[in-house]
Amino acid sequence: MRVGVIGASGYTGGELLRILAMHEACEISCATSRKYAGERIHKVHPHLREILDMRFENLAPEDVATRSDVVFTALPHGVPMKIVPVLLEHGVKVVDLSGDFRFKSISTYEKYYQLKHEHPEIKAIYGLPELYREKIKKAEVVANPGCYPTSIILGVAPLIKERIIDVGKIIADSKSGASGGGAQPKPVLHFCMVEENILPYKVSSHRHLPEIEERLREFDERVSVSFVPHLVPVIRGIETTIHCFLIEDVEGEEIKKIYEKFYEGEPFVRVLNHREMPRMSSVRGTNYIDIGCFEVDKERERAIVVSVIDNLVKGASGQAVQNMNIMLGFKEDMGLRSIGVHP
Repeated sequence: MRVGVIGASGYTGGELLRILAMHEACEISCATSRKYAGERIHKVHPHLREILDMRFENLAPEDVATRSDVVFTALPHGVPMKIVPVLLEHGVKVVDLSGDFRFKSISTYEKYYQLKHEHPEIKAIYGLPELYREKIKKAEVVANPGCYPTSIILGVAPLIKERIIDVGKIIADSKSGASGGGAQPKPVLHFCMVEENILPYKVSSHRHLPEIEERLREFDERVSVSFVPHLVPVIRGIETTIHCFLIEDVEGEEIKKIYEKFYEGEPFVRVLNHREMPRMSSVRGTNYIDIGCFEVDKERERAIVVSVIDNLVKGASGQAVQNMNIMLGFKEDMGLRSIGVHP
């Protein structure tokens, strides 16, 4: 299959190129960038030297479509909504990594992203394979989930489905590496600001919160999540600690079994042992999500679950390729068989 990547110079674009370069059934047909048009890819992504002998191109969406069977749009929010309709007109399948098509509610998108949606008629499938695999198989457009939502939704969905927690009191405390802020330089991401520091941000208004609640409310419409993200001094990775308040008397081993049953057969979900703590380094560079801890605080009727992902892989580009594999009927783990780097 011919694969085009629109917006290939950023972190998620670079990860797409890295993963697709290892994919047995795909050929990268074009990698676009207005800023770096004409430059060799390894000038921006040095780890791809002698891996991809290509140059960035500045192409119109129509030109990308004629050279591709499937296209990834790795662009800032608000841009894909202008491009995806053109790609669809040319019969191309699309995986979009922005927030433009993630919401069922257009008004929610416009409220949290402060953008007017230009093509609300396009209905994408939410690209969380563990929950929407059968719909993804038939999709023309897949909206790749956000990184924080991936770690939180997969981290708590089994408990909501099992109806053993108070769904109105879910607390998600997340820590993300600096690469989550993107490749564009920002003062808050300078080394001197990140190193030896932990910075909570958008503690009550992060735009991933409504995305998280919208999907979890498919299990129970009463779901309410308190979500606080933090920037921590690591390059990549997300660790999420989820606090839930129990309405049933259960043990940690029982909770573990709930997760094992829910994710049985899932190629990229690893359920750890009771009281085993997931590590960012165990999933670095991989498409895995590790879920563990499963501690129960009997005195406070509380359960604690911890999940970790690589924000650029399972939280973005790896999940996007996983979605492409499902859409095209490939083996789901094709191109995604990398092993984590630890320590």
